[in-house]
Amino acid sequence: MHGFSGAPKKATNLSLNAKVLEAARALGMNVSQTVDTLLAEEVKRVYWEKWNERNKGAIDAYNERIREHGIWGAKYRTFARSLGDDRASGKVKKAA
Repeated sequence: MHGFSGAPKKATNLSLNAKVLEAARALGMNVSQTVDTLLAEEVKRVYWEKWNERNKGAIDAYNERIREHGIWGAKYRTFARSLGDDRASGKVKKAA
């Protein structure tokens, strides 16, 4: 997903809780910037949530392939072997 920085601003109408808006203004908050920042965070969160849902099958298939066959080049992972790491085989154990 591309970032949102540098994009032009666009005027819009929002309906906000009047008491919350009043309190935000009393605190000197920049309501526009706050809403923009929080909305951008929520858009990114929902985007990646949907991306994970759409790609769940491929991710699961990839993880299963790694569990069954290990990672290519695992025999060259001498750093893991030297530490006595079980992952040196390149295979991942299925979570219980």
